[in-house]
Amino acid sequence: MGDLLLVRHGETEWSLSGRHTSWTEIPLTENGRRQARSLAPLVGTYRIGAAFTSPRERARETAALAGFPDATVDPDLAEWDYGAYEGVTTVEIHRTRPDWYLFTDGAAPGPPEHPGESPEQVADRADRMLAKVDAALANNEGSVLLFAHAHFLRALTARRLGLPASGGSIFLLATGTVSRLSTEHGRPVVASWNVRP
Repeated sequence: MGDLLLVRHGETEWSLSGRHTSWTEIPLTENGRRQARSLAPLVGTYRIGAAFTSPRERARETAALAGFPDATVDPDLAEWDYGAYEGVTTVEIHRTRPDWYLFTDGAAPGPPEHPGESPEQVADRADRMLAKVDAALANNEGSVLLFAHAHFLRALTARRLGLPASGGSIFLLATGTVSRLSTEHGRPVVASWNVRP
């Protein structure tokens, strides 16, 4: 059975400035495009049986530049819905909610089409995605590759390791990196994290 490879999209202006970005379509910077292209040789060292991407432009462009233009778009890979915190930095949020922490408190309600998500809602989405990953791993001998976003991939990692979504708080994830979740003695493990070519 293969591994689960996680790719955080390349740098954007908002990731660079620390603004929470879920549904807003922010393109990759030139550096973000360089990061994405540089992933191709690293990801190319694995036999990939299936590749999935978030529907967001930054993830899809990263997938294409890394050599996977036909990755399956899956809405369950979208970033945590930040609700009212879309486009806002943590520093700005802390001015009115000094103890706020996304992984335990979730997002403040936003507009009707983006109400924000709780850690439990993100965990449900991560679990759905992991079920698809397991089905893909069972159907081939290659690894599964996911192109997505920092907070969601951190929560998904926690769920893969048997932790609540809030456990994702301990996995810092940089733009344009590859992380590998594998198994040891039949149990899920972090085999590598935040790897850049």
